[in-house]
Amino acid sequence: MTARILSGKPIAEAIKSETAEEVSTIETAYGFRPCLAAVRVGEDAASEIYVGKKVEAAAEIGITSEHHHLPADVSQDELMALVRDLNTRDDVDGILVQLPLPGHIDERSILEAIDPAKDVDGFHPVNVGRLSLGYPSLVPCTPAGVIEILKRSDIEIAGSHAVIVGRSNIVGKPLAMLLLRGNATVTMCHSKTRDLPAITSQADILVAAIGRAGFIRGEHIRDGAAVIDVGINRVSDKDSAREVFEGEELEKRIAAITARGSTIVGDVNPKDAVAKAGAFTPVPGGVGLLTVAMLMKNTVAAAKQRRKL
Repeated sequence: MTARILSGKPIAEAIKSETAEEVSTIETAYGFRPCLAAVRVGEDAASEIYVGKKVEAAAEIGITSEHHHLPADVSQDELMALVRDLNTRDDVDGILVQLPLPGHIDERSILEAIDPAKDVDGFHPVNVGRLSLGYPSLVPCTPAGVIEILKRSDIEIAGSHAVIVGRSNIVGKPLAMLLLRGNATVTMCHSKTRDLPAITSQADILVAAIGRAGFIRGEHIRDGAAVIDVGINRVSDKDSAREVFEGEELEKRIAAITARGSTIVGDVNPKDAVAKAGAFTPVPGGVGLLTVAMLMKNTVAAAKQRRKL
């Protein structure tokens, strides 16, 4: 058996195209474009790249965007004042505070200060609570992207046994709620789970979101299962790369380590997944591409909900 590769690119492009059409319709009918305000603090290189991609996607779709870049030594009060100002502005529909924030900033209080109606990351306790109760809400982008991959790849959720490895507030917990909403039977596993392979090997849908490179191996995967790899890990050791890649892919990853010092590896061993799973999301090129697309979709949803369109 060779797994069907579930590429995130065509799905992300389809979602962005649909969202662009929606933005055009809103502008024609109501005379405005949804607006996303992105806040970045400090000079973290990864954060700069992530925010840049989000601003670029907004421009591509037709969403108005603002990029508020604050110095690393900004005070808690100054950052809070910016968030509160964005909350009060009627022309701003979505607020994104890029994480991580510098150590002297209390992330929790900043995220909780965002107006839930503008919380396009879906992290505010109000949105988390609404999701758990099955109410309409703004949903975290990565879990929402996983659901889109499953649905648009014709992988049945209803009646399936879905096993999630990882219980984070950003991925594992909200994804469990979404899968339950889709009538899956959901099992959550984590670092304290005993005999993990005995549980994961029962899954029709196996989601890995634990932050450990290549951790999920053949023993964890039921023959024919859909394996969704949410992990993004940097591997700089060539021997570690040899454990999870082979052939041309291994040569490409070794070259990346030589040139850039590291390569991106998911939480799933791709050699084992391709050989045993029925479908598999690659890293990179899988779930990660959906996150930005779902952020754009959330921004438009927030604009419509706020204005009761």
